[in-house]
Amino acid sequence: MKIIVNKAIRVVIGLFAAVTFTASGLSLRHGHEVKSPDERLVLSVQYGKNGASYSLTHDGKTLLQQSKAAMQFEQLNDNKVSIRRNSVDRVLSPAVKQKTAQITEQYNQLCLDLSLDSICFRLFDQGMAYRFETSRTGKVTVLNEQTIFDFGRNIKVLFPQEKSFISHNERAYLDKQLSAIKPDEFASLPLLADLGHTKLVITESGLRDYPGLWLRGNADTSLQGALPAKVLSVKLKPDSDRNEIIDRRAAYLASSEIDAAQGGRQYPWRIVAVAKTDAELLTNQLSYLLADEVAIKDTRWIKPGKVAWDWWNANNIYGVDFKAGINTQTYLYYIDFAAKYGLDYILLDEGWYHLGDVLNVVESIDVQRIIDYGKSKGVGVILWVIWHTLDQQLKEALDTYQQWGAAGIKVDFMQRDDQAMVNYYWKVAREAANRQLLVNFHGSYKPAGLRRVYPNVLTREGVRGLEHNKWGDYMTSEHNLTLPFIRMLAGPMDYTPGATVNAQPKNFNISFNRPMSKTTRVHQMAMYVVYESPMQMLADSPSNYLAAPKTTAFIAKVPTVWDDTKILSAKLGDHIITARRSGTSWYVGVMGNGKPRDFTLDLAFLGKGGYQMQSFADGVNADKFAQDYRQQQSKVDRNDQIKVLLAPNGGWVARFDRMN
Repeated sequence: MKIIVNKAIRVVIGLFAAVTFTASGLSLRHGHEVKSPDERLVLSVQYGKNGASYSLTHDGKTLLQQSKAAMQFEQLNDNKVSIRRNSVDRVLSPAVKQKTAQITEQYNQLCLDLSLDSICFRLFDQGMAYRFETSRTGKVTVLNEQTIFDFGRNIKVLFPQEKSFISHNERAYLDKQLSAIKPDEFASLPLLADLGHTKLVITESGLRDYPGLWLRGNADTSLQGALPAKVLSVKLKPDSDRNEIIDRRAAYLASSEIDAAQGGRQYPWRIVAVAKTDAELLTNQLSYLLADEVAIKDTRWIKPGKVAWDWWNANNIYGVDFKAGINTQTYLYYIDFAAKYGLDYILLDEGWYHLGDVLNVVESIDVQRIIDYGKSKGVGVILWVIWHTLDQQLKEALDTYQQWGAAGIKVDFMQRDDQAMVNYYWKVAREAANRQLLVNFHGSYKPAGLRRVYPNVLTREGVRGLEHNKWGDYMTSEHNLTLPFIRMLAGPMDYTPGATVNAQPKNFNISFNRPMSKTTRVHQMAMYVVYESPMQMLADSPSNYLAAPKTTAFIAKVPTVWDDTKILSAKLGDHIITARRSGTSWYVGVMGNGKPRDFTLDLAFLGKGGYQMQSFADGVNADKFAQDYRQQQSKVDRNDQIKVLLAPNGGWVARFDRMN
C-alpha cells in the first residue's frame, strides 16, 4: 500500500512542473487589489493563463507573499482578463445552529475572468478564501491544481503529518519549523501556521466532486498543495469489509461531466483563516460561510442531540441480571438509561449485523423491538455501518432502516478523499436526507462544506479523539487544547467525550476493554461546552454514568447547539474558557493543560438580573485521584467574579439559569 500511495503522490506533485509563473503577460503587469470590510486585510493579485500570484497583508504586516494558485485543464485558456467585484453584507440563520443562531456574512469579492475560467477571491474580516470557476461544459478534466502558500520567512507550523492518502485523518499536531518540512512530508487539513503576530489556519470548503486538499513541505518558506489523483481501480483487501487496495490512479485529479444547462461549475474554496488572538480561531465561521446553500427544503425533522454510545465502553454493564453484550437486552438497557437522563439517541455500533451484509442482523439482536421500544421512551436509534457494504446495498438498506424507524446512520472507515470518495459522502448525505435519516461520518476527512448543504450530516470524526485512550498513552490535555483552535475551525468534531474513569498521567493505564481518560472528570465534563458537535456522544458505560448521577445529570442537560458563543479567554495548548448561551441559560466550560491553574471568571457576559449557578470543579485531591470533584450551587449576577482552580489536566464547568 505504501508504494502505491507514494506513487500516487508523485503523480500529483509531478504535474506541478507543468504550471509556471513568469513576470510577463498583461495580467502580471497590472495587479488588482481587494480589501476586507474592515480594510485590515489587503490582497494584491495578478492573474493570467498560467494562474494567479498574490500577496496578503493584515494591518500592513505580510501574511503571504507571492503565493501561487493555478488550475490546469486539458484545454488551454487565453490571457485576456476581465474583472468582477461585489460585496455582501447579510445575516444567515443556519438550519442547524452550532456556535450561534445567526451568522453575519460580510465580504468583498474580486473575480478575475479569462474566457473559460475564473478565480474569485473573497476577503472577510476573519480571513481570505479563493476558488476556481469554469464555464467549460461536457467532459471537463482537471489535470492539476497548484496551491502554494508562501509565508516569506521561516515560521512555526502545527503539522498534522500523514503517512499516506489512505488515512482516518486522526493525527497529532506536530510542532515543526517550516523550513524543516521536507517535500516528501505532507499533512491533512486543517493546519495552523504561527507567524508570531498572527495565526493562520488553512483549510477548505465547498468540496464537491473533487479531491480534498493536503499540504506538503518545500524545505523553504512555503507549503504546497498535494491532492490524491482519481482512483481508477480499487479492491478490498482479502477478508476485509472495509480496507482497500488502490490498484491504479489516473494521471489527473478529477473528471466531471458538466451539462450545458449548468453553465460550468465551481471548485473548492481554499481558506486562510486569520486571527490576531487565539480566541478568534474558536469563533471563526468561514468553513460554514463558504459552503453551498442548503439543499433540504424542510429541515424541521433534523434533531441534534446526545447519544448513549456502546463501542468505547465495550458494553461494560454491571449490576444487572442479564449477560451484557451485543444483544437486545443490553440495548433496551441503553434506552432506559437514555430516557432517564433525557438523551435523544442510542447507537448500535459494530456487531449488530453480520459484516458484509448491512441487512443481515445477528441472531442476538431484534432491531425492530429495540427501535420500537426506543420510540416508546422518546429515544431514537442510530445504526453503525461500514461504508463499502452500505454502498453495495445503499437504497435497499436505507429504505429498510427508514421502515424500521431508525433515526440515522453512522458510516465508518472511508479513509480517503479522492474524487470518488468525496462524491460518496454527498450521495449518502442526499439519500439519507430523502429518508429523513441523520448521518455521522467516521473514518472520515475533515468537514468541508457538506454540513451546510445537507444539515442532516450532524457531525463527523476526522479527529484524534477519546477512542485513542483505548490503545495509546499520548492523549494529553495539551492535545485536547489544540483541537478546538485547528480541527474545530473546519466544523463539528465527534471527539466522543464523557469518560467517567479518569486518571492523572502517572496513574493512567491502557485498557482496550475498560478504557479511561488521561484527564480529570471535570475536564471531560467541560468538553461538552467547549467542543462543538450537534450530535454529541456519551462514550462511557450507562452503568458508570448511573453510578455518578450528579455529573451525569449535568452533562445530559448541556445543549449540543447554541444561540451564542463568547470566548472569555483562550491560549492554544494552554487553556480555554468558553461561554455559550442556549435560550436564557448560559454554560461555561474551562479546560486546562498539565499544570495546575487558577483563573478569575468575570460574569459580565450574563444578562441582567440574578442567576442560579450550578458548578463542578476539580476536587482538592484531583491531582492524585482524577475523578475527585466539588459541586457548588450559588446565586450570582453579572457583577460577580468567580475564582476557578484547576488541577493538572483539569477543568471547571457551570450552568447559569436565569431566576424569575
